Amino acid sequence: MPKQASTSKRTSSGKSASGSKSSPANAEKQQQSNTMLEKFMVDSLKDIYWAEKHLTKALPKLEKAATSPELKQALQDHLTVTEEQMARLEQVFELMGKKAQAKKCDAMEGLSKEADGIVEETEAGTMTRDVGIIIACQKIEHYEIASYGGLAQLATTMGLTEVAELLEQTLQEEKEADEMLTSIAENDINYQAEEEGGEASDD
Repeated sequence: MPKQASTSKRTSSGKSASGSKSSPANAEKQQQSNTMLEKFMVDSLKDIYWAEKHLTKALPKLEKAATSPELKQALQDHLTVTEEQMARLEQVFELMGKKAQAKKCDAMEGLSKEADGIVEETEAGTMTRDVGIIIACQKIEHYEIASYGGLAQLATTMGLTEVAELLEQTLQEEKEADEMLTSIAENDINYQAEEEGGEASDD
């Protein structure tokens, strides 16, 4: 009798048949969800890839417009870092089995246009222009920090450990660039710009 009871339990564990019916459905739903998330992530990667490529053209123009040697050097250095970040993004695409492609980033285009406008509206050779360039660059950095931070979290959620590590590395570089710009502004440029304003009001 106990043996029969145990077999009946096994057959009742034939519920595993009904369980197995629901598990493929759940698996399919989860796979569909992951596919949607993966598509979103790949689209976001294309977006930030375009942004980085655009930045390699924008940074030299801003460096040329800047006056402070320290700011010029920081922009030159970040151009090199940006090129390395593009190569890292290409690695990310490869790890995900995708071709590295760029999709127009409206946010970066807008931020870049704003930076151009600041240069046009400020006087060459002034610290006021350098203040404007720093603020414009920090807006760009904050956009990139938000983008890479979100993408790194998504990669972790999807179990893409190596991808997450690469994105996290870039995220840290963007944070360091933002801190560097703050340091340059606070150490000298902001104060010099304030004196320029004082001279103008005395005239």
